[in-house]
Amino acid sequence: MSDSQDNYSDFGRARQTHIYLQGLAGRRPSVSANLAVLEQQAKAVMSPEGYAYIAGSAGLENTADENRAALDRWRIVQRMLCDVSSRDTRIELFGQPLPSPFLLAPIGVLEMAHSEADRAVAKAAAATGIPMIFSSQASVTMEDCAAVMGDSPRWFQLYWSKSNELVRSFVRRAEACGCSAIVLTLDTTLLGWRPRDLDLGHLPFLRGKGITQYTSDPVFRAQLKEPLDQGQSSDSPPLNLSTLRAAVEMVRHFPGSNLGKIISGAPRAAVQHFTATYSRPSLTWEDLAFLRDLTHLPILLKGIVHPEDARLAVRHGMDGLIVSNHGGRQVDGAIGALDALPAVVKAVDGAIPVLFDSGIRSGADMFKALALGAQAVCLGRPYAYGLAVAGEQGVLEVIQNLRADFDLTLGLAGCASIKAISRDSLVRDSDLH
Repeated sequence: MSDSQDNYSDFGRARQTHIYLQGLAGRRPSVSANLAVLEQQAKAVMSPEGYAYIAGSAGLENTADENRAALDRWRIVQRMLCDVSSRDTRIELFGQPLPSPFLLAPIGVLEMAHSEADRAVAKAAAATGIPMIFSSQASVTMEDCAAVMGDSPRWFQLYWSKSNELVRSFVRRAEACGCSAIVLTLDTTLLGWRPRDLDLGHLPFLRGKGITQYTSDPVFRAQLKEPLDQGQSSDSPPLNLSTLRAAVEMVRHFPGSNLGKIISGAPRAAVQHFTATYSRPSLTWEDLAFLRDLTHLPILLKGIVHPEDARLAVRHGMDGLIVSNHGGRQVDGAIGALDALPAVVKAVDGAIPVLFDSGIRSGADMFKALALGAQAVCLGRPYAYGLAVAGEQGVLEVIQNLRADFDLTLGLAGCASIKAISRDSLVRDSDLH
């Protein structure tokens, strides 16, 4: 199927037709169109550590469950006899036209899903015109991803390091490689309690995975010569075959010749410096002025669920918000992301765009988020599962399927365009009983 970015008016039906005609020739899709089944397909091909890292959430995983429950609490009310023969799913964000109201959320350590990692995702995103948000914790540098994307839109997600100079360097690199927005993730100043990872005793960063943006950065590389803060933990694992294998992984993931890396000790130093500096728990609203002065690019705050934080974001000159609880990965027992959305939208009162993240699994989920005031949504784990199952092709099909599902849901709900979606398109499930 040609995924022409000009094909907006009947994408859903065209995608269906393509799949069914391929079926006549005995060819089935690379990944399941049912995202629950897709997750199981991914689990079957991923390592236990890789699946735990991507699928896992904080604590008892109640927040992840609540994200799903929050979406299920709303029901779409279809309207009949509307002319939906041609549908327009296009939107514009910060002056950039997009074919469908979603972006690919930043996901770190994608090498745990597939060897091509972020590069495969970048290629699939570029083929469809769907923006990719580069992760700070990527397995492939932002420059390498940008090189395969041409003019296709991309944003950069920033974790605010303890080093402002490193923050400055990341932003400069993002600007230089064509990123058109900065997404500052606020909800990970501390790493959440994640039992799936803890039970396996596995944190990928300690093996040199997911820190490529750092090891490729000149500021970070220069900081490797500086002594670590004495306040950092001196705890270290015993020397055995497992720790030796981890050391080999560190060397393999660090750029340069193996002999030079071993002699210099840089790979181990990089891991130590990363874990010591990657996030800043002391970050406050006043720090945002530093970032605002760094760049002309739009800045979006990701992780907003409280309406007062939304109002503060507007006051501090931010350009957009992403309502998100990190897919349930940070705080167990937190509010479902969709439950937080209406109050945040009301708080900003149209001053800046509000996007939605955490729990999107279908076109119906997208429709509900837009009906409650989001301008667009971010898709996370599903594309990582597609990557695990079928690499670039798997990501491409996940994107195509979500576009098609949303397009058909839009039309079947009686809406010929995004503008036709409104709060009246939904009813709360509790109101039906």
